[in-house]
Amino acid sequence: MFVPFDQLTDHSRVWIYPSNRPFTADERLLILEKAEEFLKQWTAHGADLQAGIDLPYDRFIVLGLNESLQSASGCSIDASVHFIQSLEERFSITLLDKMNVTYRNKNNIDHIPLKEFRTKAKKKQVNPDVIVFNNLVLNKMEYESLWEVPASLSWHSRYF
Repeated sequence: MFVPFDQLTDHSRVWIYPSNRPFTADERLLILEKAEEFLKQWTAHGADLQAGIDLPYDRFIVLGLNESLQSASGCSIDASVHFIQSLEERFSITLLDKMNVTYRNKNNIDHIPLKEFRTKAKKKQVNPDVIVFNNLVLNKMEYESLWEVPASLSWHSRYF
């Protein structure tokens, strides 16, 4: 069952998929349309899942699931990954490659390979105060408070 993302509880589970590039306005509309279709029929063991989507900065896809009503199952998680893969294919974007870092570079959002981020950190081309997107947050409350943080306060700190 699709619900607006802001109506999900604070403890709703989130999955964050960073894009290797920003979405165009047309892509944003189509992603929202396809996501609503998917989330309306998303189930776990036949039970509807209450879920929503957020597209912050036209650069990330965030799926939220109210697990207090119904938890995701292995099959339902697989279905969501297949949905994300279909978006990758349709829009020629990368969403599932976890070996990248997304961070703020002045007024831009950069998405680079983890190896390159490590090199930049060692060469002091990025510093521990750089704002990174910690896509490992677990729930909506963490997403809203701990997703955008200085690298020194996230798992990225090991590279400085």
